[in-house]
Amino acid sequence: MKLTDVVEKTIERVGNSIVLGAPLGLGKANPLINAFYQYARQHPEIELTIFTALSLAVPDAGSGLQQRFLQPFLSRHFGENYPHLAYLDDLQRGRLPDNIKVSEFYMQSGSALRNPMRQRHYISSNYTHVARDMHAIGVNVICQLVAARSHADGRSTYSLSCNPDVTLDLAELAADRRDRVALLALVNPELPYMAGDAEVDADFFDIVVDDSDWHYRPFAVPRSPVSPEEHLIGIYASTLIRDGGTLQIGIGALGDAICHATVMRHQQPQQYQQLLQTLQLDQRYPELLEHSGDIQPFTTGLYAASEMFMDGFVHLYNAGILKREVYDDVGLQTVLNQLPAEQQQPASILQALAAEGIVNHTLRPHEVSWLQHWGLLNEQVHWDDHQLRTAQQQTAASIDQERDFERRMEPFLGSGLRHGKLLHAAFFLGSQWFYDALNQMSEAERSRFAMTRVSRINQLYRGEALDRVQRHRARFINTCMKMTLLGAAVSDQLADGQVVSGVGGQYNFVAMAHALDDSRSILMLRSTRRGRKGLQSNIVWEYPHHTIPRHLRDIVITEYGIADLRGQTDERCIQALLCISDSRFQQQLLQQAKAAGKLASDWEIPAAYRHNTPTGIRRRLSSLIGELLPTWPFGSDLSKIEIQLATALKWLVKQPAWRKLWLMMLPAGQHRQSEALTRMQLGTVTGIRQRIWRRLLLHGLKNTAD
Repeated sequence: MKLTDVVEKTIERVGNSIVLGAPLGLGKANPLINAFYQYARQHPEIELTIFTALSLAVPDAGSGLQQRFLQPFLSRHFGENYPHLAYLDDLQRGRLPDNIKVSEFYMQSGSALRNPMRQRHYISSNYTHVARDMHAIGVNVICQLVAARSHADGRSTYSLSCNPDVTLDLAELAADRRDRVALLALVNPELPYMAGDAEVDADFFDIVVDDSDWHYRPFAVPRSPVSPEEHLIGIYASTLIRDGGTLQIGIGALGDAICHATVMRHQQPQQYQQLLQTLQLDQRYPELLEHSGDIQPFTTGLYAASEMFMDGFVHLYNAGILKREVYDDVGLQTVLNQLPAEQQQPASILQALAAEGIVNHTLRPHEVSWLQHWGLLNEQVHWDDHQLRTAQQQTAASIDQERDFERRMEPFLGSGLRHGKLLHAAFFLGSQWFYDALNQMSEAERSRFAMTRVSRINQLYRGEALDRVQRHRARFINTCMKMTLLGAAVSDQLADGQVVSGVGGQYNFVAMAHALDDSRSILMLRSTRRGRKGLQSNIVWEYPHHTIPRHLRDIVITEYGIADLRGQTDERCIQALLCISDSRFQQQLLQQAKAAGKLASDWEIPAAYRHNTPTGIRRRLSSLIGELLPTWPFGSDLSKIEIQLATALKWLVKQPAWRKLWLMMLPAGQHRQSEALTRMQLGTVTGIRQRIWRRLLLHGLKNTAD
């Protein structure tokens, strides 16, 4: 079926006013969305509103040396046939036709700054409220990228794969007007097939397009380098993750830093402990580590309940850390939480279930089926007149505490617990390595990673009793842009209202950390940033906008340490944040707090925290950088030569104009970089422009050779 035919057939169903809902990130059916967009451009009588988030775009290669470096990489990484979102080009230029509007609730960080059209139509909404808001504005077309499976009986099923997040909730909300809503799917064979909640029958969709002309490599996020400062933040965060607990983290360099440090803690405990001694963590944060921390290798392991599923969780799984399975039954999970790992065998679990009154001491037929589902009784057992029977044996359908219970029940017991989940998540996005890792798993292994609706993951209201027994010892770890000295966090917009990204699920996870027992919210940020006005502190006295209010303050981490703000007075909160601020801004912040009457006039920053500078960090960690703290802890999508080139080009960008002019005139010497020059198509040069590029590049390579 041609995509134009899909559009026209949809218009016959919903009319000329189309409100198109598209999933966040990877789950967008780009070719289908492009078909609706182009059709509306050509037919002014069509009114098209697109409601979505995180519209992924392949970076612009730019010009000059940047283009020579980026263009080959982008073609290799994203593929030659990746379907760019047509509306993004017009949206970025502010040239959407009058009959088309695009509203977003989350954007690639910084991509919409100073763009009036995108800023005006941004919708500030918690991720958990998006389905409700889409329904309220009358979404009548849903376009979803899916994975497909054909079964032996001739049936076809589809997986919402990377994005069951909003679609499942939205489909339920739209059920009362189903005849006026079109659910459209585009099959992508490279998308991992995720079962469970993400799997739907063929009749879930009105039209399914499966055409090789529209098969393409899913958008893969290039893996990021991790700086020493980011490694430090990751190390601090790793000391707060409790064995047997729950984890939520996000994508990017800080997420990789946390996972790298956590893997080191588990697999290289001696080196990890030496690193903590170098940082003097036991002296600086003894109470926090005692009550909320954990620095030993993992025995029980972790379970993940995360809005986003990304590379880091697979690395934790491969390292033997993500291994605590949870079960979607309150009674069973409650019993498992109470039983030591070595006692979680079928016989012991049966006795514990009976002791807690979750099953009767004399089993009933429906309880036998329930126990078989969870793998505690084998499939051959059937209930008959208060007896458990197999083809060869029978025994009383009773659970007692007798010593010979396990021996008596041995022929009837199952092989062990099943249907456990290592992770629940609402959407996934990651590198090509991540997608390949999921696709290479067996169906049984992949089923342990459960994709489900965001209303279940990001809040407690859909099934609070179950969430409470699954998500104990939770650590919800997120990033923010700025933090006020009173503990309010800024994560989504600037002081003048310009939206940088969006709220997403951050507020929900912070609030959840306060609602769950023995759980903590951890917000991470770099202490400074360099912008158009030079170096600025990310810890500030005040800010006109807050994403997280100060009454929800908890743990904050910068490269200089940890601030535990929960339950603290304003004065203690200010003191703790000053101690993890960059020393170049400490005195100004100190005076602002004193002027406001929030800090005793004679209080001074302790001597141990007056040398918080990048130089101090690198001096302290110089022997560890590269060995224990690698720039690419989980590998790079760049080749070795490309990493060298990227480093050189980054150095060149930082040079002032006068120095670049000087370098253009200064001979670069016979630096042995033939492979790098060939990669940049500068092995043989013609014309003065190429000669200048070659000379600048050689200077960059020479100055970054170490």
